[in-house]
Amino acid sequence: MEINKEHLMSDIKTVLSDAEDLLKQAASTTGERANELSEKALIRLKQAKEKASDVQVVVVKKGKKAARATDDYVHDHPWTSIGVATGIGMLIGLLINRK
Repeated sequence: MEINKEHLMSDIKTVLSDAEDLLKQAASTTGERANELSEKALIRLKQAKEKASDVQVVVVKKGKKAARATDDYVHDHPWTSIGVATGIGMLIGLLINRK
């Protein structure tokens, strides 16, 4: 199952917003209700942390996949890779020295 990074980020923002609202309510409330709201906020923050961890996993997997594809391409086409790298290096050099 492919995890959608944008959906996870949206979920994190929602959970953090909910936690913020709960903490604001807890700040203006006293007694048992304040404790209850604080506990709910902590639960929401824990959920956000877990979702952020899920996003990190997705990003790392995609990064490894891209690195693997790049490595495979360079091994399959070494001279093309060298030519492209040289061309990019020359272009950057020309742009830097263009003062």
